[in-house]
Amino acid sequence: MNLWKPIAIVSVAGLALSVATHFESPASADTPAVCKNQPHMAAAVASLRAAKGSLEQAEHNKGGWRAAAAGQVQSLIDDTIKGCAYADAHPNEH
Repeated sequence: MNLWKPIAIVSVAGLALSVATHFESPASADTPAVCKNQPHMAAAVASLRAAKGSLEQAEHNKGGWRAAAAGQVQSLIDDTIKGCAYADAHPNEH
């Protein structure tokens, strides 16, 4: 068996995954602009997106619980971004 073929396939798959994660959903591009001077909130959004990605890549649906968790994580992402936007609009409120 030619060892170069599997290596090439794995390399191309890794490159595709790398490019795909670099160009996430349009909402991810808004996070740095929305979470101005809020590094912890921006980090929370990034961590939540990573968690959602892991859930989406998990095999099987675990009786519906995997999909439910992914939906809840998306809700958390949305709420965190809304919190960032509120704080950006009201910088003097803590």
